[in-house]
Amino acid sequence: MKIKMLLFFCLLFFSCKRDQKETVGIKKSSINFKKLNRNGLSNGNLYRLDNFPSNYVKSRPVDVWLPEDYSKNNKYAVLYMHDGQMLFDSTTTWNKQEWKVDEWSSKLMKERKTKNFIVVAIHNIAEKRWYDLFPQKAIKNLKEDEKITMLHAGYDDFKEEELNGDNYLKFIVNELKPLIDSNYSVYTGKENTYIAGSSMGGLMSMYAICEYPDIFSRAACLSTHWVGAAPIENNPIPNAIFQYLDAHLPKANNHYIYFDYGDQSLDKHYPQYAPRVDQILKSKGYNATNSRNLMFKGKNHSENAWNQRLDIPLTFLLKK
Repeated sequence: MKIKMLLFFCLLFFSCKRDQKETVGIKKSSINFKKLNRNGLSNGNLYRLDNFPSNYVKSRPVDVWLPEDYSKNNKYAVLYMHDGQMLFDSTTTWNKQEWKVDEWSSKLMKERKTKNFIVVAIHNIAEKRWYDLFPQKAIKNLKEDEKITMLHAGYDDFKEEELNGDNYLKFIVNELKPLIDSNYSVYTGKENTYIAGSSMGGLMSMYAICEYPDIFSRAACLSTHWVGAAPIENNPIPNAIFQYLDAHLPKANNHYIYFDYGDQSLDKHYPQYAPRVDQILKSKGYNATNSRNLMFKGKNHSENAWNQRLDIPLTFLLKK
């Protein structure tokens, strides 16, 4: 019996060592962010890992933006953002628009309107974007016939089993965040970990703070795509999403959440949902200090619209 027990503990020890070695090996192989020489970058420096190896999502580029005066002697908050290829350089985007994240971030830090921070920009994979960014658990609030309605609303190839929002968050929380925390001079607690995006990225930012309230303390959701898929009459998806939000949004306490919307192009479908958002925020104890749900008249659904007001959510998330 003693020999068997000894063998058991020996096997357990070497198994743990092997697992530890494999974990470190994955981590080291991932540390290959290369500085980009980008003429379209106005401020700071951008570093890219071309293919992030993930067990949860399709491999994709991840960028890390550092302010010009980034120093390992200082500590920085971290802002995770979706649709990373659209954030910094309009010369490389499909529509020649950008969020101007580097311009606004540098300006606000220089003016001491925000704490010091870095940005982790997660690129989307076009054919996977909707499946990665839809708040997956909300689909459970749809009846089967309502799912069929959604299929006839421009999502003919919809496959529920391909929804990947939960894995997308696991990728950020379990793979990407540990890499950032261990290789950059950043605060690792939720008090300095934030997430932001627009449209489907707005839905996913909302989903992130609901699913991982102990990881993300603040979220910004611009032009949140409450319709979920294609805008149609009697759309069942918004109610399914609001049912999820009502059940899972963390109570205010130390959390902050920002929503906004325009009234032109795709954004014209969003104002009707503002009262429901306000009601849910109020029921969870949010107020003017820790939440926003702002309308921007005359603004459409585009990077140019978002870059014109980006200082507002950035200041809200990162104010000192």
